[in-house]
Amino acid sequence: MYHSIDHYDDDPHLVTVSPPRFERQMAWLRARGLRGAGMAELLAEHAAGRARGLVGLTFDDGYADFATRALPVLVRYGFGATVFAVSGRVGSYNAWDTGPRKPLMTAEQLRTVADTGMEVASHGRHHVPLPEVDDTELREELEESRADLEEIIGRRVTGFAYPYGRADAREIDAVRAAGYDYACHIRPDEPSRHALGRAYIGERDGSLRLRAKLVRHQMLWRSRM
Repeated sequence: MYHSIDHYDDDPHLVTVSPPRFERQMAWLRARGLRGAGMAELLAEHAAGRARGLVGLTFDDGYADFATRALPVLVRYGFGATVFAVSGRVGSYNAWDTGPRKPLMTAEQLRTVADTGMEVASHGRHHVPLPEVDDTELREELEESRADLEEIIGRRVTGFAYPYGRADAREIDAVRAAGYDYACHIRPDEPSRHALGRAYIGERDGSLRLRAKLVRHQMLWRSRM
């Protein structure tokens, strides 16, 4: 689970990985015979029994630096990834954060990312904590965000990521009912296709920490799925 790939001076929410560190992390995966993949591809290959060696790479929020910093590295390594965009903030900035303002991808950048083979999926309309909204707003966050993104990229949007990694049974059921094929959580109490766990990756994650996180993640989800 990534967010922003960029140079920075201040990162109070720990959402940014510097480009040199990100490059080393991708090299670490390839050196171990692993390949980054988007979530739709990962799930399809898992269903077909061909997921060995694949690692799902996700980027929450749809920061503009995904297109300018992360995408060139991913393409160079032959990796795929999923970027979860906030449809109501396309071309704007991360208004939900109290820290430094970061630009979000424009519609043109989202189309370029999709045309390059990356998966574009939904992170809601306004990046609101879904357990705090009523049923009507929840439905709008799920359905309208997907419709808007599909219009922008001209492709189906089948995945969702819960803002702030927050989702209880109601929100998980609503995502399933809205027709999403899968949804990414962080550490769900009950893992499922619509509550997939992820491992946070940050600037401090060098080779030893990456190895520890990979092993921990594998052990955790093998025991719970």
